[in-house]
Amino acid sequence: MTYTAHVLSVMIASPSDLPQARDAVEEAIHGWNVAHSRNRQTVLLPWRWEDNAVPTLGDRPQALINAQGVDQSDIVFALFGSRLGSPTGEAISGTVEEIELAEQQGKHVHVYFSKAPLPNDVDVEQLSAMRKFKDALLSKGILGEFSTPNQLSHEVWKAVEFDLAQLDLGSPSTPKRNAGVDLLVQPRQERELKGLSGQGKPQYSTRHWLEITNQGDQDAENFRVEVANPDAGLILGGNDGPTIIHRGQQRNVPVILTWGGEGQPTVRLLWTEDGREQSKEVHVG
Repeated sequence: MTYTAHVLSVMIASPSDLPQARDAVEEAIHGWNVAHSRNRQTVLLPWRWEDNAVPTLGDRPQALINAQGVDQSDIVFALFGSRLGSPTGEAISGTVEEIELAEQQGKHVHVYFSKAPLPNDVDVEQLSAMRKFKDALLSKGILGEFSTPNQLSHEVWKAVEFDLAQLDLGSPSTPKRNAGVDLLVQPRQERELKGLSGQGKPQYSTRHWLEITNQGDQDAENFRVEVANPDAGLILGGNDGPTIIHRGQQRNVPVILTWGGEGQPTVRLLWTEDGREQSKEVHVG
């Protein structure tokens, strides 16, 4: 079931010594979405440079990360352990530059420091720089602390609730639907495990289907799908006869792709709209 929601980007920033803490923040965000996104009509999208930054040229690396991450974010979580990070040419570290830029842009910024035991190979210079930066931040606001990933997850939820109350987003507007029946066809595929070979190795198959969505404001009655060019190597599966695709509804039609077909696989959609037969051909290859 689809629903309309506000979408907020949440950037996770830290030096390289806190991979578990970064994971904990992301998992907390996903957990909040599962528990609240539908009833609160709000979805949080975590953003981490190592997973989401797009490789590109044209500026210094930190500036490109800023453009993709900080500039597009609504909330920033910054984490520190025993390191401050490397200088960027504009700030004493990348994470510090992200914090300062986010603060300048009026983002909701939450900074947390780990209280976990220091590693045996701690870099003393990095530790000293981090503590100096922490002391400087104390005059600018309230800093958070955490000892375990679970405690950090709790802090993330608390901060998210605070931010949403401050933002007061209200109800998201429902996008206007196109007039009449408007069918969107998107080919989908998924790799599935079939079993194990005689040598114990996993064997896979690929499942294909057509995802058909009615984006219009009217129901597509007496809806059917047929192959428009049988020589192209496309076979429809699971065809149970005419159905209805209500406005905003989605139907999946299984398909089989065979080798040696000629031409581009094309399907013909047929339906009744305002008492009249309609059709539309779509290339799906």
